[in-house]
Amino acid sequence: MLVAVGSDHAGFDLKEEVVALLSELKYDMVDYGTSDPESVDYPDFGEKVADAVSSGKADRGILVCGTGIGMSIVANKFPHIRAALCNDLFSARMSRMHNDANILVLAGRIIGRDLAKEIVRTWLETAFEGGRHQRRLDKISAIEDKFSGRNKQGKLS
Repeated sequence: MLVAVGSDHAGFDLKEEVVALLSELKYDMVDYGTSDPESVDYPDFGEKVADAVSSGKADRGILVCGTGIGMSIVANKFPHIRAALCNDLFSARMSRMHNDANILVLAGRIIGRDLAKEIVRTWLETAFEGGRHQRRLDKISAIEDKFSGRNKQGKLS
């Protein structure tokens, strides 16, 4: 499994912890930055990771910003992305079991390093259950397809 990783400045320290954990767990990984704690714009890094997962260049992604909200918004703009902001183990587990989340978003200014590592482990190790949950994901995909042809004014073209 190839995992794409990215953060803004507020998530940089936690992203570095995640990168070290992924290496320790022997996951293949691509780090899309940022490479230091200098102020940057989170959409730039959210876009890189979400595009990698959306296009199939990476199997899953992990994004980190201050609250996780900005990265979640950016990532979920991409086709076939199901980015889940998880600040606890239950959410991490359920995001995989029921939602087949393919991007994990962490809040670098909210959760601690040890909890974040456990969230990452749980998220990576939890399988999608399928069944009735697949039916629901199919409905989400249908909504995505239905509205993908909208123009900038929000009207279907």
